[in-house]
Amino acid sequence: MNVIVTGGAGFIGSHVARLLVNKYPDSRIIVVDALTYAGNPANLDDVRRKPNFRFVKADICDFEAILALMREEKVDGVIHLAAETHVDRSIRDPFVFARTNVMGTLSLLEAARRYWGETGGFTAPDGGRRLFYHISTDEVYGALDLTCPEGVVPEFAPAGAHPAYGKDFFTEDLKYSPHSPYSASKASSDHFVRSYHDTYGMPTLVTNCSNNYGPYQFPEKLIPLVINNIRTRREIPVYGRGENVRDWLHVEDHARAVDLVFHRGEPGSTYNIGGFNEWKNIDIIRLIIKVADRLLGRKEGEDLGLVTFVRDRAGHDLRYAIDSSKIRRELGWTPEYSFEEGIEQTVRWYLTNTAWLDAVTSGEYLKYYDSMYGV
Repeated sequence: MNVIVTGGAGFIGSHVARLLVNKYPDSRIIVVDALTYAGNPANLDDVRRKPNFRFVKADICDFEAILALMREEKVDGVIHLAAETHVDRSIRDPFVFARTNVMGTLSLLEAARRYWGETGGFTAPDGGRRLFYHISTDEVYGALDLTCPEGVVPEFAPAGAHPAYGKDFFTEDLKYSPHSPYSASKASSDHFVRSYHDTYGMPTLVTNCSNNYGPYQFPEKLIPLVINNIRTRREIPVYGRGENVRDWLHVEDHARAVDLVFHRGEPGSTYNIGGFNEWKNIDIIRLIIKVADRLLGRKEGEDLGLVTFVRDRAGHDLRYAIDSSKIRRELGWTPEYSFEEGIEQTVRWYLTNTAWLDAVTSGEYLKYYDSMYGV
């Protein structure tokens, strides 16, 4: 297949693109990214020269450009990850989130519908399937309460999974209840994708994933921010008392799930992808400090004093937790990383790749595209 991966220079997108380029040498993987602040083509250095890889700098809201690219590359599949994702930024400027996440998704859907309509419909000329796969977030479901302190583990949680803090979980049939401009924009884009399946018969898939972590994540996000602030001995800001709970998933486990859903998922379906792994923010921060202090040769707990509690974020959801039983039951996926293993690997990566981290925090990475791609 010829597959467009939108947002492929970002955190999750670069891991998905890398996996597909390396695993499917006979497929053509076209990364489309506008290279806004969170897109970094250096994330794809290791696959940049592969013969089945192409990078295109483009805005998904540019309908004519996307349609022309689909015609040029004879695209059979779209894996759509491009999005504005930071909740704090959405509170400050919701228009940007509506434009990219809603109108950008609609632009892609309509470009795919038009091009596939010109070239035989939703079955490729060689008889293969065509597919529009949209990656979303668990935040569209709203929030869960801490109603069961003793913890209840989902049906398919792996042995040793961190116990849940509550008894309720997000399932695929749960009613949407977004609480921030970011989650509202993602909920809207999910509805547009499903509407194209119901109205036009387009083969679509939607997945809603929990919080991802791992290498190449932009350091405004919690885990890389904490690691970098420990490294540079700066304050670690924590909203409220750090009691908010999130379900964490290693990005490489998520990329494997995306690959599986794209190739084996049932069109029209939704799959939740989570880590079976709930942690309070303050507990994650303490774990990262413990690991980082050891790797940096510091005394254990030396950097706990960097933790600074700040005013809570507006509309800050208390708890997210995903039940991934459906994808496990139907497609056989389960996360491979334990959280402790994943945090160890992630902290080591950031402390080893300080040049990447410094380039991102200084803004030097924004010059990378011109120098590497000769524009």
